[in-house]
Amino acid sequence: MTSVRLPENIDIQLEHLCALTKRSKSFYIKEALTNYLEDIADQYIAIDRISRPKRKLLSTKEVLKELEKRK
Repeated sequence: MTSVRLPENIDIQLEHLCALTKRSKSFYIKEALTNYLEDIADQYIAIDRISRPKRKLLSTKEVLKELEKRK
C-alpha cells in the first residue's frame, strides 16, 4: 500500500475525470504511473546506449529497411 499527497489542482482535475468516467482515482494513478515508468525506463535505456563509445549507429534509411523486414 502506498499513499500519495497530490497538489490541490491535480486532485481537483483527477476528481473531475473520475466523475466523468465513473472510474476510481486509483485506476488513473496506476495508469499514469505505468505509462510514466515505461517512458522513464526507455529514456534510461536510450541514455545508456548513446553513452557507449563503440555503439553502432544506423541511418534513417537503414532503420526503415530493418523495420520493413519485420513486417
